[in-house]
This record gives sequence, C-alpha cells and structure tokens, in this order.
Amino acid sequence: MSKPAVWEATSRKDVRAFPDDARARAGYEVYRVQLGLEPTDWKPMSSVGDGVREIRVRTGRAHRLLYVAKFAEAVYVLHAFEKKTRKTARADIEIAKSRYRELVIRRSRQPEKSRRK
Repeated sequence: MSKPAVWEATSRKDVRAFPDDARARAGYEVYRVQLGLEPTDWKPMSSVGDGVREIRVRTGRAHRLLYVAKFAEAVYVLHAFEKKTRKTARADIEIAKSRYRELVIRRSRQPEKSRRK
C-alpha cells in the first residue's frame, strides 16, 4: 500500500523546474518512498528535523529533495532545489526546517483520526 505524497509550499513547483531527466528521476524516487522503499541515493538530514532525509538526484547537475516519511498518513516533500556547491546552502536547510516545523504544528492541531488513512 502506498502513501500519498504531500508537496509542501513550493516544492512541487520547484521539482517541475528541474531539467526533464532530473524531474523524472526525482518523481521515481518519491514514488519509491511512497511504496515504503528507500530511495536509491539518500542521506539523513537530522539537522532539518527528526526523520528528514535528502534524496540525491545526480544527472549532469545535482538536485535534492528533502522529505519526511515517518508519518503514517503521507510522505511530505519539504523542499526541492538544485545544489550548486559541495555543501548544502544554509538557506535551503532553513527553508526545509521552517516547513518541517510548520508541518509538525499543523499535524498537532489535527485530530488523530483525520491523520490516519
């Protein structure tokens, strides 16, 4: 059984701006996560939040998706961007952190029944 993907803020628009090959790969990797599988190339991003991971998409350039899949109801894609330097930009980490915090707050305000699918 697969979980739906929930694209936070501009994350879907940002992935759609990726070049075709990177966009297709990113979609495939999110689909794997929805099925309960691990992405083919990932690393934990605990600096963003508990359970947050980074999908690494390597084509001619480096693209990244930060997501959290630990919640039963969905896979939440927090942020997507093209990585231009070896180290992830502080601004990208801060965007994902902020979206993660907002997600946790939003979930805490929902009755538990509506979070279960």
